[in-house]
Amino acid sequence: MSDPTGAPVAVAVGAAAAAVLDAKALAKLQELDPGGSSGLVARVLATYAQSLQRQLANLQAARRDADVQGQRHVAHTLKSSSASVGALALSALCADVEQRLREGRSLDLGGQLDALTAEAERVLAALRQP
Repeated sequence: MSDPTGAPVAVAVGAAAAAVLDAKALAKLQELDPGGSSGLVARVLATYAQSLQRQLANLQAARRDADVQGQRHVAHTLKSSSASVGALALSALCADVEQRLREGRSLDLGGQLDALTAEAERVLAALRQP
């Protein structure tokens, strides 16, 4: 990616986040702020991290309460937001969980919810590192 003068523009993303997030998705975000002057990518990732943290708490409560609709809502919410920032593995896990819950297959979902939570925590940890 480059600015209008042809000079490369670095995406304002820490190395840990760059290792977890899809480069193409980050590049699409960067295209919205080509020179990086407004810090759009950093702001989007910070907002996503806050939302991810809230949704993890919501998922924990929904699991504790055996709230299938709450679990499905979290999976649905995180599916698209995760894809938009490039957390593709998390998005795929969310899509799988959402589909299973939509089909009423919640009995064997514990392992998949554990995997979703672990991946979400991995993404969140990466976003918090400089």
